Amino acid sequence: MDVKILKSNLVAPVDKIHPMPFPGLNIDCLPFFSLIAATAEGRTLIHDWVFENRAIYSTELNRLNAKVELLDAHRIFVNGPTNWRPAEMMAPPALRPAVVVMLAMLCAPGQSILRNVYSIARGYEDFAKRLCKLGADIQPLSDF
Repeated sequence: MDVKILKSNLVAPVDKIHPMPFPGLNIDCLPFFSLIAATAEGRTLIHDWVFENRAIYSTELNRLNAKVELLDAHRIFVNGPTNWRPAEMMAPPALRPAVVVMLAMLCAPGQSILRNVYSIARGYEDFAKRLCKLGADIQPLSDF
């Protein structure tokens, strides 16, 4: 299946975004909506009631100039749209929040550095190479 992608204007939903049983939003996809909400116009409430403290990882997007407000261990407000900026930072230890940070870095102009990407490498085989095939410019750094 092929898809055609066109630039569009995203708008924050009136209701909160939260996981639900099928056919609702899968809990594993929820962290990616913090990045989507940061791109949308308006204020979005995201409620991750399943995993304790996972919402806290979304605040890492603030280092890239997002406006994520932590309400408690399960809920965040995300205000968009974001004027992304590059940064150097450590990847969150959880797989999906780490990928969200990496994808947000692709939105920022200039060069960003994401350190300690073990969770991404463990969770998604050749993820950087696959993103590069889509046009991303990701280069591994060697430690001295």
